[in-house]
Amino acid sequence: MKAAQLTHYAKDYQLEIRTIDRPQIKADEVLIEVREAAVNPLDALLGTGSLRLIQSIALPHTMGNELTGVVVAIGANVTDFEVGAAVYTRLPFDQIGAFAEYVAVAATAIAPLPQNLTFKTGAAAALTGLTAYQALHEVLHAQAGQHVFIPGGSGSFGQMAIPIAKDLGLTVSVSGNAAARERTLAAGADQYFDYATQNYWESLNDVDFVIDTLGPQELTHELAIIKPGGRLLSLRTGPNGAFARDHQLPAWKRLLFSLNGRSIDRQAKRHEVDYRFIYVRSDGQQLRALTKIIEDNAIVPAVDPQEFSLDQVNEAQAYLANGHPKGKVLIHFDGKEARS
Repeated sequence: MKAAQLTHYAKDYQLEIRTIDRPQIKADEVLIEVREAAVNPLDALLGTGSLRLIQSIALPHTMGNELTGVVVAIGANVTDFEVGAAVYTRLPFDQIGAFAEYVAVAATAIAPLPQNLTFKTGAAAALTGLTAYQALHEVLHAQAGQHVFIPGGSGSFGQMAIPIAKDLGLTVSVSGNAAARERTLAAGADQYFDYATQNYWESLNDVDFVIDTLGPQELTHELAIIKPGGRLLSLRTGPNGAFARDHQLPAWKRLLFSLNGRSIDRQAKRHEVDYRFIYVRSDGQQLRALTKIIEDNAIVPAVDPQEFSLDQVNEAQAYLANGHPKGKVLIHFDGKEARS
């Protein structure tokens, strides 16, 4: 089978299209024939080696973290999936490899594709959806009546996070561009700030949580609006000592992350705010819970109309980084099955 593999870390890395053996499944795994694989900023972080301290991979390694596809074989111990099932997944850390014609993956890491999604739109749901779900449920422990602000929340993350937050009973405020205002409010946001004309930090205060999607440049403003005892969760700014402890990393990594995150922690402490970083993991049961939210709220993630083949994987990654896509960038695989 064909696969796009990373052969060495580099700032300007390129994936190589190689012919490798089709994976053999274990008793608790399924074999998926890939239909669509999503391209994510996470792929670039892995390819440049930026995440080696968090997720180390042996090279050469097939890349790609998120996919939809069809189950074509099941292991002896798998009872909740059948051959022919349409599924979606954020692959486990030790089984990434979505940029390939076939993937072997633990059955506990996948879920049936939501009924209102196609292979294309479903490929844009798993990683972002799980990030939002784990952020709100596991890291923030959000409760009904609390208030969350999502700067930059008019994009793909907010599209999934807003209905999950509303399902928990939260008040949701969001900032973004003017074009996304009505769509974001229709998704359930209670308050919207146009970043070009409004400074959210002049209107918001005493929010319980901020989920940062923008990075370090926004840190000062985000901390200023969180109530004492609140929590700032970042998808972009980077891990700290708390992240290393939460993930039970070795002592030397705990020390290193503590040093790297020291400046952020100090700023947060001055505001009496707890800082956290999230690195989302695979979880099939959470995907099933996410499926219900997707179906109940008729969520259809945005997908960029430009189509790429596996042979064009490097062009797809460049397009994600520099091309201003209008939704999730996908790698399309031709297959026998179809879902319209």
